[in-house]
Amino acid sequence: MKILIIEDELELRETLQEFLRQERYVVEVAGTLNDGLEKIMLYDYDCILLDIMLPDGNGLTLLEELKKCGKTENLIIISAKDAVEDKVQGIELGADDYLAKPFHLLELNARIKGLIRRKMANGAMQIRLGNVCLTPDKFEVRVEDRLLELKRKEYDILHHLMTRPDRLVDKAALAEAVWGDYIDQADNYDFIYAQIKNLRKQMNDAGASIEIKSVYGFGYKLTEKEEESR
Repeated sequence: MKILIIEDELELRETLQEFLRQERYVVEVAGTLNDGLEKIMLYDYDCILLDIMLPDGNGLTLLEELKKCGKTENLIIISAKDAVEDKVQGIELGADDYLAKPFHLLELNARIKGLIRRKMANGAMQIRLGNVCLTPDKFEVRVEDRLLELKRKEYDILHHLMTRPDRLVDKAALAEAVWGDYIDQADNYDFIYAQIKNLRKQMNDAGASIEIKSVYGFGYKLTEKEEESR
């Protein structure tokens, strides 16, 4: 899962970035309104943390731009402004939550998880496809009762695909979602093939009823196996 932090206070931005990376999120940062807006136009995020008091403008204008562009990212406002009017304005403009500074990192993480769960898994604590169950809060994947021993990026790939079942996912979009904007420095996507290969093997060995199909020239698609191939 990928998060964008738009926060001009360097110490807080770095603290949030380090904490969320330890919680196994892919984290990108921006220190200004313009930098944040540029990233949002280029990439998709599972959640955006937005400070509304930025050096080059009011963060609420970013919410208006998201609406204009049809972007639907989960968004939590983090602000030192704690007035009811500010909270109401932020929610009315499309923010999903509002957290006043100072706040506890554990509370922030709980709100992020809850928000993503509501949007991506319809509020469920687990994501189920066929006989495969993914538990985001524990970073676990089970086939029936068998726990898969997945590496972090293998888990991230499967999570991304399981929240988009039966949809074609472009290789570039998958790489960017799992590795962040550092993927721009990559010459090819060979590293994805290796992760997908091991993920397929573990799922197949465990008797998973879903599979990752390659779509030549495009990317991947997670589907239910046909009866004869199970």
